[in-house]
Amino acid sequence: MSGGQVELVRVSDLESLVAAARERFVALVGAALADRGSASVVLTGGGAGIGLLKALRGADLAWDKIDFYWGDERWVPAGHPERNDGQAFEALLDHVPADPARVFRMGAPGGGWATPEAAAEAYAEILPEGFDLHLLGMGEEGHINSVFPDTPAVREQAKPVLAVLDSPKPPPERITLTLPAIHRAREVWLLVSGAGKAAAAKAALGGAAPVDVPSSGAQGSERTVWFLDDAAAGELG
Repeated sequence: MSGGQVELVRVSDLESLVAAARERFVALVGAALADRGSASVVLTGGGAGIGLLKALRGADLAWDKIDFYWGDERWVPAGHPERNDGQAFEALLDHVPADPARVFRMGAPGGGWATPEAAAEAYAEILPEGFDLHLLGMGEEGHINSVFPDTPAVREQAKPVLAVLDSPKPPPERITLTLPAIHRAREVWLLVSGAGKAAAAKAALGGAAPVDVPSSGAQGSERTVWFLDDAAAGELG
């Protein structure tokens, strides 16, 4: 793997993983806020990602100075239970004084975008040049965001946001940040729990081709941190 430093944080279980990521999140985002007066974070869904957001509710941070983005979104109507943004609001954003003007949701059907392609183009226009942190989960086959193996999204080398029209996991239509967008982040964190992820974690950390294991291409410009519980790390040496 190229890019910045790669670090493994190995813990016993999901609860410990969330606790470790929470401590690091508060330190990293707090430092960005102290340095520049603002911070930018890309959110993710999944059990570990939502668990982290819930754990952050009581954190002492200037929440109104943080820009929030999403790594991917299902192309379903606003308010639909499968949308990542709704899950993030329920887990964290409804419980902290975030500035609504600094919360950047992806488009939805009926929200002014006729197609996921149009919504993807609109989202690309509002992305900053870089992020402080991009949070990622990982699927059992190594997918990140809605970037799946052997698809146009994983092969994309320029556009930061794409529409996905035939996702291997339902719903088929989605919007996703691509690997070029992930590479804009100073730090990329992969929150990985469970034995079903062990083979993909081993392959990604072993340098598999991103087209086969997309998480292998998830790299921060300064640091990439893999948070793994013992089950997910079970095939590592």
